[in-house]
Amino acid sequence: MTKNIRYACAPIAWTNDDMPELGSENSFEQCISEMALAGYEGTEIGNKYPRNPEVLKSYLEPRGLSVASAWISLYLTSEPYEVTAEAFIKHRDFLYEMGAKVIVVSEQGNSIQGKLDKALFREKPIFTEEEWHLLIEGLEKLGELAHEKGMEVVYHHHMGTGIQTTEEIDKLMERTTKDNVSLLFDTGHLVISGEDPIEIFNKHVNRIKHIHFKDVRPEVKEAVDKENQCFLDGVRKGMFTVPGDGVIDFEPILNLIYQSDYSGWIVVEAEQDPSVANPFIYAKKAKEYMAQYQRTYSSM
Repeated sequence: MTKNIRYACAPIAWTNDDMPELGSENSFEQCISEMALAGYEGTEIGNKYPRNPEVLKSYLEPRGLSVASAWISLYLTSEPYEVTAEAFIKHRDFLYEMGAKVIVVSEQGNSIQGKLDKALFREKPIFTEEEWHLLIEGLEKLGELAHEKGMEVVYHHHMGTGIQTTEEIDKLMERTTKDNVSLLFDTGHLVISGEDPIEIFNKHVNRIKHIHFKDVRPEVKEAVDKENQCFLDGVRKGMFTVPGDGVIDFEPILNLIYQSDYSGWIVVEAEQDPSVANPFIYAKKAKEYMAQYQRTYSSM
């Protein structure tokens, strides 16, 4: 059993990366101050964060915050490998300077994640065999680049992309090597997609090196599905929320995590409209919800 688990919060609850108008009024300093006040030790990187490592550290360190990781979009299936590799190296080096150990990646070639005219539950991309080949080959190379800095690539399965379902996650894990490609486990994206997070965790526990916790509101998901709306419509309407505010039972999931050899971050990452769901109140609610289980496992 491991107890080397830390809790972080993602800034997407304060300002949305895909829809910057959501939370445009919330400042970077407000975001990180409220994260710290809510009791978190870490953060991921948002669009208002300084990209100079020393400047960013000067804001985070007085608040007791560390950088857990940050997302980078890959275009291995739609652009030459060199285009993605150049952006990846720059991203890797920034995260390395910030002390992060993992790099969150997700293939966005043909993704409908940010497309307003694509029905989320009707039009997700399906990779061709050639696209699978490009993805796997590219990920292996990126994993080797990450190792140059002692870091790991963690792949984020995501709604509206070619790696979303259980079958697709399984295929990705089967066709990549454990040494070069790890998995990011995201509860909200699994449940919204109709997958079983317990099954995914048990099946791929030895590949999971980063975790995102989000809860879901199934009534919003059903409305988005019925009305053929896009992913961002779902976010705006509140399809996701923080742990303890939706329908996911996190107790058995946390039990599996704490009974496993997992070591790393659990990041509360629940994008919704901050004008409707106050980011600080919801971040605090999630931390208090998870704290009851933290106390249980820390005493074992």
